[in-house]
Amino acid sequence: MAVAVFLGSVDQRSLSGRADPKDPQAVAMGERVYREHCAACHGTNLEGQPNWQMRRPDGRLPAPPHDESGHTWHHADEVLLRITKEGVGALVPGYESDMPAYADILTDNEILAALAFVKSRWPQAIQARQADIDRRTRQDGR
Repeated sequence: MAVAVFLGSVDQRSLSGRADPKDPQAVAMGERVYREHCAACHGTNLEGQPNWQMRRPDGRLPAPPHDESGHTWHHADEVLLRITKEGVGALVPGYESDMPAYADILTDNEILAALAFVKSRWPQAIQARQADIDRRTRQDGR
């Protein structure tokens, strides 16, 4: 019960549009969200599906890894939030993906917490590079 209250309190406070890998409450909540909603496709260790860069016969790509070997860290938090919330097609019109949009399933805070968990697993150098991408994107207003 204490865990539910603890995790619920994280969802009630705003994460300010940031997925902060240094926020222990966000990371704890994000681990729960990731395990429940993301790990089946993206892997329990963020490893993604095999051959994730090779299109399948249906033309779609397998789920990419979210560890440092993938491209998740190449994107700003707002981009990752939109992809998760609205689907890849929101940013790349016509793109077909097996990943559903989570707008009706997860709150923005839950998505940001999952991203905080993912980012917390990256090496410090990758975290710093992604933070710089995020900062520059925010400054440019993109």
